Amino acid sequence: MNAKKLDSVVLDEILNKMISTVDGSKGEIFAIGEQSRTQYESLVEELSIIKTQVNDVIEAGDKLEIQARHARKRLSEVSKNFNRFTENEIREAYERAHALQVELTTMQHREKQLRDRRDELERRLLGLQEIIERSEALVTQIGVVLNYLSQDLRQVGMLLEDAQAKQDFGLRIIEAQEEERKRVSREIHDGPAQMLANVMMRSELLERIFRDRGTEEGFKEIRNLRQNVRNALYEVRRIIYDLRPMALDDLGLIPTLRKYLHTIEEYNGKTKMSFQSFGEAEERRLPPRFEVALFRLAQEAVTNALKHAQAKEISVKVEVSPEYVNLLIKDDGSGFDMSELKEKKNKSFGLVGMKERVELLDGSMDISTELGKGTTIMIKVPSIF
Repeated sequence: MNAKKLDSVVLDEILNKMISTVDGSKGEIFAIGEQSRTQYESLVEELSIIKTQVNDVIEAGDKLEIQARHARKRLSEVSKNFNRFTENEIREAYERAHALQVELTTMQHREKQLRDRRDELERRLLGLQEIIERSEALVTQIGVVLNYLSQDLRQVGMLLEDAQAKQDFGLRIIEAQEEERKRVSREIHDGPAQMLANVMMRSELLERIFRDRGTEEGFKEIRNLRQNVRNALYEVRRIIYDLRPMALDDLGLIPTLRKYLHTIEEYNGKTKMSFQSFGEAEERRLPPRFEVALFRLAQEAVTNALKHAQAKEISVKVEVSPEYVNLLIKDDGSGFDMSELKEKKNKSFGLVGMKERVELLDGSMDISTELGKGTTIMIKVPSIF
């Protein structure tokens, strides 16, 4: 993979330029098609006139042909019986035959011109018809390309952005795992490990206390030692509960969530927690991976509400039906601006993780929030019994 990431914003700019260029080409081709159609209609009108003129010329030519034939026949008779006709009759026969022949030749030339123009117009109309059909086909194809560029290819940008988000999420998972290891290590070191070290040290003093201070002081030290062991055990159980609540395997999702929220309310002291379950939530157990995922989703949402939103009231509701499991987490905290979520990747990491978990369950997650008006997260996953 290149060290330099593909920027979805740059890709959008490239796509916008491509769309603008293709759209401009579409406009030009459409203009060519419209111009050709206008010219086609004009030529169709002219062709209709030419065809009428050709018919008129042919009809007039046929009449002239008959008249010229009669004139030639008259001239032939005059020529054969020269002595029977006067000079004027002879001249008139020659002049009429000549005039009709000239007019017939002119008419035939006119007919040829009109026929040539008609044939030319028909050829041009065929060419224009092809241009119109091709331009229409190109406009349609370009429309498909534009649709592809503006819709399908834009999904590439979304996919790239999503891929980048997943890559960032993967890196943050690694960072989060390391941070979680450090936190657990620190908690064990500062809590149970220190307590057990203190127990070991004080256990070594027990014999001396019994010998030097007497039995009463010795038993008092044993009671203190027992309390230290109890405290260490409590810390170990708390760390184990944070990693994975044992009650989740034994009791199921609903009792574990109820206990978790009650514990958070007691520990936090400033935030009121409420929990409700509906449908078949109390009667049915979900598959273990569903229960773990839903518990972690609720845990993450509650943690975000406490840590980032400073919520005073948090409500968690679970509804289990034969088809779906609905999980709703609502708080009255500060809320946030969804449009700024992408820019605040550190703050959105928890939500990205929740989205990934929901997608793994083939579910959906909707977030409704507004600055100063709290946040509502609705998670819906198919139930599998």
